[in-house]
Order: sequence, then structure tokens, then C-alpha cells
Amino acid sequence: MTPTHRRRRLTRRGFLAASGVVGAAGIAGGAAWASLANSAGTRPVSTTTSAAGTLVLITLYGGNDGLDTVVPAADPAYQKLRGTLAVSEHDALPLADGLALHPSLVRLKRRYDTGSVAIVRGVGYPEPDHSHFRSMSIWQTASPQTAISSGWLGRWLDATASTAADKGGPVQAVGVGATLTPALVGQRRSAAAVPLGTLAVPGGALGKSIRALYAPGASAGSTSLLGVVAGVDNDYLSVADRLGPLLGTSGSSGDAGTGGDDLATQLGIVSRLVRAGVPTQAYAVSMGGFDTHAGEGPTHKELLAELDSAVDTFLSSVAGSPHSGRLVVMIYSEFGRRVVPNASGGTDHGTAAPVILAGPGVRGGMYGEQPSLTRLGTGADDGDLIATTDFRDVYATVLSDVLGTDPGAVLGSGRRSLGFVRT
Repeated sequence: MTPTHRRRRLTRRGFLAASGVVGAAGIAGGAAWASLANSAGTRPVSTTTSAAGTLVLITLYGGNDGLDTVVPAADPAYQKLRGTLAVSEHDALPLADGLALHPSLVRLKRRYDTGSVAIVRGVGYPEPDHSHFRSMSIWQTASPQTAISSGWLGRWLDATASTAADKGGPVQAVGVGATLTPALVGQRRSAAAVPLGTLAVPGGALGKSIRALYAPGASAGSTSLLGVVAGVDNDYLSVADRLGPLLGTSGSSGDAGTGGDDLATQLGIVSRLVRAGVPTQAYAVSMGGFDTHAGEGPTHKELLAELDSAVDTFLSSVAGSPHSGRLVVMIYSEFGRRVVPNASGGTDHGTAAPVILAGPGVRGGMYGEQPSLTRLGTGADDGDLIATTDFRDVYATVLSDVLGTDPGAVLGSGRRSLGFVRT
């Protein structure tokens, strides 16, 4: 495919489905999980929030191998347990506390050295589930104990509904790609789904008829199904009018990717919107392929190189923009991998893994405790890493210090800030 962006119209049906209008009700909940051990450097989350910044959420689907991403290369136990999959201490890119980055992450290493990359170690949730679907659902809803239908960022949208007009309205949050991550779907509000091509409303007489049909009025303001549909279509028209001209431009400075659905192309769209000053506070993009059950070594190397390049290009493209001063990129996956490789030269589904944060809004360094390689899980989690940091504390930090929102309204009480955001 060429770098030219494909022209694609987002249908009303697709917008309705992606926006969660035909969604089930749910309640934000689940009992609060007590904070995990070794919380040095953390602080209680304040309900007095700081000025809002911008979050770019990168989901690595499949279960990224955290041990071979943030590598305890100097630990003899790592070299012994990982065998031929171990990253050598000689090749790894040294960080701190005996840890290093995979050799493919050379650009993130440079940014770490300048203080704009933070690594939260041993992130997980109670009673880990090795299913892709259940584990990702837990991460997206922030509800480990109870299955619910609202995402954590969707509940943030719900909580800020009264001030939505001041925070971007229907583009307060944007999911890039054909489908909208459940993390961005709330009970009453959801993010806008933006395609990888252009976003267009028909012109001419048809366009005028569509705009007249869904113009603000009695039906759009009613609580009837017709009013709901009209309101959603109004949002679609608003999103298309505001973002369409930006999405229709290709070859802009800082754009990257193949014109397909790769991470660089998605981040190229985010870069364009950030530099244009679109009032979006949260973006969601994704990258797949991390389910490395066989032949992990070369596959993981290529995946991390792609991630490294895409993130670095994105951050370089927004550098200096007046709209990116408090921008934070958050990189996570649904779980890590097993400590000991399998017979196919890969690793199976595991538990705890690092979360990486990068950008001008990040206070760099190491946070949380590195999971032990000599004290592993037992029972159903036999041989797995034991989590040391609750993932909801990562979310609480982002909600409070990036999005400027009281985390209690989204996650419940008892969460804490980890301190990785510049405030």
C-alpha cells in the first residue's frame, strides 16, 4: 500500500455501534483492591486535580513479554530461567536498578536518559486470568472482580459530562481505527471513533438533507429513541466537520506509517490532531502480534523495533507544539508472559508486566518494585511473576495528573498516585 490515506466514510450504523449507543447498562464497581507492597514514592490521590493534559493510550494486544522488554539482564536467575530467550547483558540497554531495555528500544532508551520515560514495574491485578479476553476486559474496565460494561475512560467521560462543552464535546476522547476500544465506552458518553482514512459527510443536496434531518431541535433534545439517534448523528456531523479536514490531509510533517493500520499510521493521525490544537484529552491506538507462543526471539525483536520507532517519531513530531506540553503516552498489554519458555521457543500467557510512559508530561525513572524471579506464584499461577503494583494506581495517576479528574469518580476510593507525571 502507498502512504496515501485511504478515503473511507464512517457510516451512521458504524458510528452508532462504535459509540456504544446500542450498549448495555453497567455500574462502575468492584471492591477496591488493597494497595500492593513497596509503595515508596507514592502518595494519596488528591481530589483537587491539576490542569488537564493529553493522554495517548497504546494497547499492545496479545500479551507483551515484559521480562524481555524491561530486562533484569544482570540477574543470574533471569539468564538461567530464560535460557536461549534471555537478552544478554552485553546487548541490553542499561537503565537503573540492574534493569535494561531490550536492544530494539534504542530510541526509548535515549528518552529515558533525558528524563522523559518512566517505567512502572510489576503491574497487574488480583487473581490473574490467563485469558486474553478476560484479562483485557479487566484492564479496559478497571474492574477485576466484577464484569461490567463501562470502560475506565468511558466513566471518565461520564464524570465530566457537565463540562464536556469546555473539554471538546464529542471529540473529548478519540479512538483511532475501525473499532472503538471498550475502555472508551461509558454508560452515557463514549469517545468518537475516527477512521484511518478520511472522514466525510456527503455534499450537495444529500448532505443538506442529512444536516436538516439531524439538526438540533425538539427531537434531538428528547429522551426518545429518535432523540438519542438524532443526538448521535449530530455528534457524528460535529466530529466530521471538526476532524474531517485534518484527516483528509496526507503527507503532513511528522506523519509516518504505510497508510495501512500500523501503529505509526495511527500515531500520525494523533500527531496531526494534537498539532492542530483539537481539544481532545484522550486518544487510543493499538498494535497487535504480541501473542508469541513460538519463535519469540526474532518476532519480539521486530515488534519492539516497530513500537520504538512509532513512538519516537510521534513524540518528535509533536515536540514544540503549544498543545503537547503535558502529553503522556502510556504503553500497556493485557498481561506479561511466563518466566520459563515453552518447547516451541516462545512463552505462554503470564501475569505481571511493566507499563511504560513517555512524553513531555512524564517524570522519568523507575516506579514500583521489580517482581522477584526467585519467589514466583503458586497454584493456578505456578511459575508466574507476582504483581507488585495495582494497575488501578497507574490509572489513578493518569486520571488525576494528566486528565485533571478525581479518580474516585472512576475507580472508587483507596487509590494512590505513583508520581510519574510532572505536575
